[in-house]
Amino acid sequence: MRGRTEVIVINTIDTVATALNPLKAGATISVRIDGSVEKIRLVSDIPKGHKLALKDMEEGVTVIKYGEPIGRTTAPIRRGEHVHVHNLASQPRKGESL
Repeated sequence: MRGRTEVIVINTIDTVATALNPLKAGATISVRIDGSVEKIRLVSDIPKGHKLALKDMEEGVTVIKYGEPIGRTTAPIRRGEHVHVHNLASQPRKGESL
């Protein structure tokens, strides 16, 4: 991590992390999850504030961010891939509508 945090993971059940700065495809980043560090090679560019997959996900699975479900995958997503509207369908929170 070269002394700086590049992504944030809030909950140990999260399946995505949020980029704190723009990240380039091909880079390997360190992700701290519940005290342990995992290395993830990025397979796509990740804009600042956007999500990246912490694990491989099949189409139709629930994506978890900050310990809460935020949507379902609309295509398979590889670990280190950008997660956004091109491969994620948002779902409303309880009591909200789209």
